[in-house]
Amino acid sequence: MEFSFFKKKDVVALDIGSNSIKIVQLRQAKKGWELAKLGMAHLPPEAIVDGSIIDSMTVTNTIRDLISEHNVKDKDTVSSLTGHSVIIKKVSLPAMTEEELSDSIQWEAEQYIPFPIADVNVDFQILGEDTAGRGQMDVMLVAVKKDVINDYTNVIREAGLNPVVVDVDSFALENMLEINYAIVPGENLAIINLGASITSISVITDGVTVFTRSVPTGGNQYTEEIQRQLSISFKDAEDLKLGGEVSGVDTSELPQVIDSVNDSMVLEVRRSIDFFLGGSPGTFINRIYLSGGGSKVKDLPVKIQEATNIPVEIANPFNGISCNPKYFDPEYLNEVAPYFAVAMGLATRRLGDR
Repeated sequence: MEFSFFKKKDVVALDIGSNSIKIVQLRQAKKGWELAKLGMAHLPPEAIVDGSIIDSMTVTNTIRDLISEHNVKDKDTVSSLTGHSVIIKKVSLPAMTEEELSDSIQWEAEQYIPFPIADVNVDFQILGEDTAGRGQMDVMLVAVKKDVINDYTNVIREAGLNPVVVDVDSFALENMLEINYAIVPGENLAIINLGASITSISVITDGVTVFTRSVPTGGNQYTEEIQRQLSISFKDAEDLKLGGEVSGVDTSELPQVIDSVNDSMVLEVRRSIDFFLGGSPGTFINRIYLSGGGSKVKDLPVKIQEATNIPVEIANPFNGISCNPKYFDPEYLNEVAPYFAVAMGLATRRLGDR
């Protein structure tokens, strides 16, 4: 997604995940983006379930505490959604101008959306004309249930902020890659964001998302399986998942537990990539980037690379960002980098961007 370096009002980027809330602010400097604010706070497991806000008060209070802790003064906020309430489809439509499509998008979208059209907000991005010369064009269609948007914007407002843009995680990840890595023309990049309860898998060609899929599984699957197999608390299981130590716990079976869930995650990744490649004969993926807390699970990047035969790298959303070490500890940024991929992409957005 494109953005302008002309001065626009600063925004607060808010990534509200089921395990934690991340807050980021970027400033536009002469040589690019500069990190201004960064914070993260964990949520209890029952606050957000499968992308639906269950405990709005806890979510609101957590956002409010983050704003206070990091002395955030700006109010305009960019957030995002993912999961089963977000429908993203690449469709082929008769060639027309963006203005003409804006006028007819509700009717065009109705045949592709499994919800009543009155219950969703619809947006689109024209990807380009059909190269076969059939008078068609490729369009990325996005629809999100209005009640889900309202749930998220309401907690943001209750926290004292002003929601101005609601994006989609996969497009935020596209922006994150664009500002941190060189985009090579003709290359296909996959980015897999392993959240706590939802994993999104996207393919980006020439800097534009051309395929995306969400899988209702993520880092919590590891934690829950460790908790069940070792008969320990959710918190202790979470610590073990990320390589920590818990006194008094026999961890001899831990590698096998993690391996079993790794195999399940790798299978979902392989299915998604095969599905994309099956619909694009002669195409291949040059590199896979991983992000999200689940990317920190031991051996997962290696297993994905072995299963797909594609180079795998954990994305660093601070790679192309100026981060003053006086204010941001480089070791801390390296430790938390996978968690902030979506938030960093959101932080590049400004009111009025397309």
